[in-house]
Amino acid sequence: MIRLAAITGAELHLVEPVGFDFSDAKLRRAGLDYHDLAVMTVHPDLDTALAALLPARVFAFTSGGDRLFTDIDYGPGDVLMFGRESTGLPAEVLSDPRVTSRVRLPMQPSRRSLNLANSASIAVYEAWRQHGFAGSA
Repeated sequence: MIRLAAITGAELHLVEPVGFDFSDAKLRRAGLDYHDLAVMTVHPDLDTALAALLPARVFAFTSGGDRLFTDIDYGPGDVLMFGRESTGLPAEVLSDPRVTSRVRLPMQPSRRSLNLANSASIAVYEAWRQHGFAGSA
C-alpha cells in the first residue's frame, strides 16, 4: 500500500491493496475521531493516483532519501508519498520519473524506522508550519 498526502486540502490518497477496514467502528476504535471530516480517496493503482494528483511535485519518503524533509520548500499541491511501515516504498516507485525527490526523516543510527503514522504526521506538520499554520485557530 502507498499513502499519498496532498498538502492542499489535507487529502489522503491510498493505493490498493489497503491492509485495513474502513468501517466507521474500526476507524473510531483506531482513534480517528474526525474521520467524518477526512477527505480520502482510494485508487486501484499508483498510476491512477498520480494521474489524479499531477501535475504536482511528488516527494517520496524513504530511509534512503538524499534530502532531509526540512530542506524542502513545500508548496500548495505537493504530494508526500509514504510506503508500507514494514517495507517502505518499492524500488520501482522510488525510481519512477514522476517522483521529484526522495526525502528522509533523520533517524538515530541504531533505529530502523519511525512508525508510518508518525512519519506522515511529522512531514505534513512541517509543510503546514512552512505555510504559517494556515487555517489554524
